[in-house]
Amino acid sequence: MTRKFTRLTNLLLQEHSAIVLVLHICLVFGSLLLSWLLRFEFHFRDPFIVLNAAPILVFCRLAAMKQFRLLHGHWRYTDLEDATDIAKATLVGSIAFFLIMRPLLHVLQFPLSVYIIEAALSAGAVAGVRIAFRVMADAAVRITSGHGRKQILVIGAGFAGQMVLRELQYSNSEYWVVGCLDDDSTKQGLKIQGKRVLGRVEQLAEIASEHAVTEVLIAVPSATKAQMRRFVNRCEAAGLKFSTVPSLQDLLSGKAKIIDLREVKLDDLLGRDPVSIDLDAVQSVVHGRVIVVTGAAGSIGSELCRQILQYRPAKLICVDQNETGLFYLDMELGKDRATCCVADYTDTDRMRRLFATHLVDVVFHAAAYKHVPLMEANPREALQNNVFGLMRFLNLAESAGCDSFILISSDKAVSPTNVMGATKRLGELILASRPASGMRCVSVRFGNVLGSQGSVVPVFQRQLAEQKRITVTHPDVTRFFMTIREAVSLVLQASSIGSHRDVLVLDMGEPMRIVDLARTLIRLSGKSEREVEIVFTGLRPGEKLYEELFYPHEQALPTSCEKIKRTSGTAVSWEELESRLDDLRSDLFRISDLDVRSRIKGIIPEYTFQDMPPIALDPDQPWMPAAMDSDLHFASADD
Repeated sequence: MTRKFTRLTNLLLQEHSAIVLVLHICLVFGSLLLSWLLRFEFHFRDPFIVLNAAPILVFCRLAAMKQFRLLHGHWRYTDLEDATDIAKATLVGSIAFFLIMRPLLHVLQFPLSVYIIEAALSAGAVAGVRIAFRVMADAAVRITSGHGRKQILVIGAGFAGQMVLRELQYSNSEYWVVGCLDDDSTKQGLKIQGKRVLGRVEQLAEIASEHAVTEVLIAVPSATKAQMRRFVNRCEAAGLKFSTVPSLQDLLSGKAKIIDLREVKLDDLLGRDPVSIDLDAVQSVVHGRVIVVTGAAGSIGSELCRQILQYRPAKLICVDQNETGLFYLDMELGKDRATCCVADYTDTDRMRRLFATHLVDVVFHAAAYKHVPLMEANPREALQNNVFGLMRFLNLAESAGCDSFILISSDKAVSPTNVMGATKRLGELILASRPASGMRCVSVRFGNVLGSQGSVVPVFQRQLAEQKRITVTHPDVTRFFMTIREAVSLVLQASSIGSHRDVLVLDMGEPMRIVDLARTLIRLSGKSEREVEIVFTGLRPGEKLYEELFYPHEQALPTSCEKIKRTSGTAVSWEELESRLDDLRSDLFRISDLDVRSRIKGIIPEYTFQDMPPIALDPDQPWMPAAMDSDLHFASADD
């Protein structure tokens, strides 16, 4: 029976097929006969009038249906729009039939009531056939399509959920929907596209077990991050794999179709909505000006370059010593839009020539050593690059006439327990303490960036691919997370609203446990926690259980942007800071690692560190790496 119906379906689905045309003729002729019989109480009077009028009526009806594109057999997709077109075609056909019969042919014996009855019957017959066909098609799909396909539940019985159900029902998808879940109490028990709303999201585990569901599709593209996290938590608690439909923005822009399922992205699980920042003010800072971005090949730097170009700077200079990364950035941005320079920003002579050649107005300084364990083992290199190199670079930018300098800082600069965080704090102090000179200096402090180079997410992904295990330092370690776009938006906003010496901080919501992020990544990779081992390795040197955004003595003050705060911390004396840094720079390669850290603590009292075994030094010979030139010179703030 099903095979016969399928063959008939394929035949009828041929547009303008003879069967469809003959069927419409029969419907119209049958409606005319029935309306005539109804008018005369089933006495067939004046048959010749009916037979003579029939060809005219059929012609008018078919012409109107053709005009409204109703002469096709694609009836399994019949919807409200088709009903509207049927009504329009019926009205147009009836008007044409009446004008031909009365004013043109003067057939006055044709009753006026028949015109009305026939129109109603024709519209009902044409619509009824389509509805009946769709019901039969749906029944056939239900009978044949559920076998061998994955049983899934759909979360969401709204507009997107209905579209998903319809697409999955008629496509060759591997999924078979057993029902929907929705928290709207008015939808409970209703049928959406033939699928019943089985309950609320809280009942997911119970309903999934009852119907042997293996996966869940989250069809709520407008869900907030908090709602998305709740859905995901329910799926994880039930041990079910989950996917989601594209966002409404992607659907409306045409970047994705409703049926394009994707794994839930990690930035869906921030636990908050991404911060939306009004960047109109950035136009005045960037448009028509010469901009330098250091660290341009990195995650933050490259995104900065992309977004800055949207505001049409006079020139964008991308600086990085990573030749390969800069090569790909150059290919992406185009030589006519940006100038990529392979250079070390601590090379004063190279930077001086660059600034003199391009007459730079604004600097976004994203270049820095940032990996905590590496910098803990190499404190001198961290200081040379992140602190002393920064001091020379600031002096150079100031002497070159730059009017704005934006420093990328970190939440690790707050009460630092590692050298990297301490160098970031020293950078903040340098910008806040330098004497005012006409160059506006602003620091931007934020947390971990999801998916950036060297961040925890790519490390976890590599571990999953290579070892089938994930290493986490501690079960209670937490971090603040943000997306790359949020981070860059903050930096750009800082360039427009930050005053000299400000430290701006983004509201990043509540911190997330790293182990929860690891578990989520395992789920997103299509694995269960039984398949992937999570190993706790212990906190590494310099690592904290949790990060902070402000010092206890700092007051979070509002800015013109609701989601951005600035600190009111008092800067240290520039004379004292400069003197201490000069002493540290002079003795950097003559003292032990422990003394280096002690000197840093003398500048940043909040800095704490673990005592490390001292390096045995020859008392008759100052400690110096063999490959290092002993004639070291760093430009001071007065150079």
